[in-house]
Amino acid sequence: MTTRMTTLTTPYRAHRASGRTLAALALVTGLTGLAAYKPLLAADPRTSESPQVRVDHEHGPDSSAALVQIVRDSTRQFLDVNAAIAAQYGPFLGCVSGPDHGAMGVHYVNGALVGDGLIDATKPEALIYEPSGDRLRLVGVEFIVDASTWLAHHSSPPVLEGQSFQFVGSPNRYALPPFFELHVWAWRDNPNGAFVDWNNRVTCEGM
Repeated sequence: MTTRMTTLTTPYRAHRASGRTLAALALVTGLTGLAAYKPLLAADPRTSESPQVRVDHEHGPDSSAALVQIVRDSTRQFLDVNAAIAAQYGPFLGCVSGPDHGAMGVHYVNGALVGDGLIDATKPEALIYEPSGDRLRLVGVEFIVDASTWLAHHSSPPVLEGQSFQFVGSPNRYALPPFFELHVWAWRDNPNGAFVDWNNRVTCEGM
């Protein structure tokens, strides 16, 4: 499948990987994005879509519901994209969409979190926004860890609240070294599952 990158209308710079880790790329992207950014408009939080969280009334919430709720609680502050920028998240590439399989949206990456080699359910490395005219709506997050850094200290792929990360080899759509990633669609329901990469209910057409 061919992945389409739609360039943001707001100024930003995209950088290709120049080292062995994601950290250098994400950090440089974030800092240059921050330097050029003026305040952006956030979507009205009252119109944000809530995910359909399944609850087993006999045994309590399932593991997917638990992780989705943790992400929602920890990223509510970033419904306003300007709060994300203030917290050192910067735009990486443009709006990512597939011609026949939904979209991911615009990734705002925090280079320091990518570079620490750790995973924390309350601190996603990337926030994902859907563009809608001159506004950006928070729809989900992506947890990212450089594969070589992780495997230097662990014998198996990362797992977060029972959810296993996917391995992305090189070459890949971002022109990055191999990495592990996990999407969590905490602010937009994904009919294919809360942790599936592509979301058919996210689009880049509203730019």
